[in-house]
Amino acid sequence: MQTQIQNLLADIKTDYINWSTSNGTKEISSYAQDVLNAFDDNVEVKHGKKYIKILGGISSGVWGFIVATDDHPKFKKGDILKAASYNAPTTNKARGNVFDGYKIQWTGPNYLN
Repeated sequence: MQTQIQNLLADIKTDYINWSTSNGTKEISSYAQDVLNAFDDNVEVKHGKKYIKILGGISSGVWGFIVATDDHPKFKKGDILKAASYNAPTTNKARGNVFDGYKIQWTGPNYLN
């Protein structure tokens, strides 16, 4: 799952670039470039028994959670969950899966439609 997590982190950065450049229609600002340069130093991936927590990165706080276990009663391994609090994910619905596809934003997993 390490490769999929690295791909997710790269997708977070790509979304930030798209957002900060109006989808490539303007140059990236020096501030946005500084944020991108600091991303790798600031992002933390914390592995727990049930969940992997993505912290920091571009925005402060918890970006989201990834289900880390095959025996979760409601979700499958790799499901992306929005943060309910610093230590807990929302458990209403997965926002995608790192193995099967997802739509995310640099600010966190997408809201439900």
